[in-house]
Amino acid sequence: MYGDNQNDEFLRAQWREFCGQLAEAGDLVFRDTAPNNDIDRAKGLRLLARNIALGLQFKLENNDPGCPELLHYFDPVRKQGGDNTDALYRGAPINGEFTYKITGYRGSAKYFAVTVLEDGNTPWGGGVVASLMAADIDVDETGYFEIILSPHAHSGNWIKTTPGSWRVTFREFFADWANEAPMDARIDILDHEPQDQIPSPASVAAGLIDAARWVKESTEYWAMMIAHWKKRPHQFMSYRQLEDNAIDATPGGEPLIAYWQVAQNEALIVRVRPPEADYWAVEFGNHWWETMDYRYRLCSTNCHHAVLEDSGELLLVISHDDPGVPNWLDPSGHEEGYITVRWMGAAHYPQPVCEKVARNNLEDHLPQGHKTISSEQRIAQLRARRAGVLNRFKV
Repeated sequence: MYGDNQNDEFLRAQWREFCGQLAEAGDLVFRDTAPNNDIDRAKGLRLLARNIALGLQFKLENNDPGCPELLHYFDPVRKQGGDNTDALYRGAPINGEFTYKITGYRGSAKYFAVTVLEDGNTPWGGGVVASLMAADIDVDETGYFEIILSPHAHSGNWIKTTPGSWRVTFREFFADWANEAPMDARIDILDHEPQDQIPSPASVAAGLIDAARWVKESTEYWAMMIAHWKKRPHQFMSYRQLEDNAIDATPGGEPLIAYWQVAQNEALIVRVRPPEADYWAVEFGNHWWETMDYRYRLCSTNCHHAVLEDSGELLLVISHDDPGVPNWLDPSGHEEGYITVRWMGAAHYPQPVCEKVARNNLEDHLPQGHKTISSEQRIAQLRARRAGVLNRFKV
């Protein structure tokens, strides 16, 4: 019973502090700049609940650089910060003074990068120490690779770490969801035999408090960030156009982001001519920086799946009912949110142009002879999405 252990009072107080910080985080959903309709209120709270698991993973479970594991961050039911609909994000904690070896099989994702971060003043760390892109990584004929992370030089694939190096992150972006395979890899520390630390009242309490703080700070950070774009709706801007921003942006490209606002009787047309690129994609999400449910909703396209006009133009339409165009972005009940266009490995970064029109006049504003899609083709699109997600996450 309570009081039988000398740490009972401390542990109960820490648990209540953990719950109290999570309760305070809920105020984010009701801030003045947040949408006040049912779906955004509900999804705001769900976002917080989903990210408790991620905070616990970072701060309580997989938080020891002495015995790290490569675990995934986001998936169809755990999201934050504009997760790429095409992506599989994985990473592990590291100590920049230790030596690590990452070994495994590269897979065949269209875009592949590994990044080492320093600790910093954002919930996801600070500046980027170094990155290796797919073209930089030596892979043998079987797809096997090794990468060394260490402060001292190594032959082969190597990232030089700094004393402040804190995390390694792998980004895999899949263009052909059905046929590209994810990486299969592990991380090992070479300086000593890894040994999981036995939990203590102090370590568990610290992890809980840090996790609650991370949930609150990370969701507040992204709410602050999206406010920059909401001030200028339907205008695409990059992170690099924002001052004092040290986020771990995807290396090798330029994500351009716009805040969209579309009422039930409106539609938004987005037009751009994609450049030659190693990979490009369009993702689409709600006010809380969560992508829509990309298993069951048409909320993205990319260099493999998009249907371009005969002119080479990418024509996207945001509307609350199916407009019959191949590249429909389904708001999924929302009337505002974000849209991101990612150009990776491109020589230039064309800026999409937006035009908001009345839904019943949409056809008048589309190019004459534009591409269309049948109801049977739409059903096939949707079925292929879930199959591709299952292939990526192996569930």
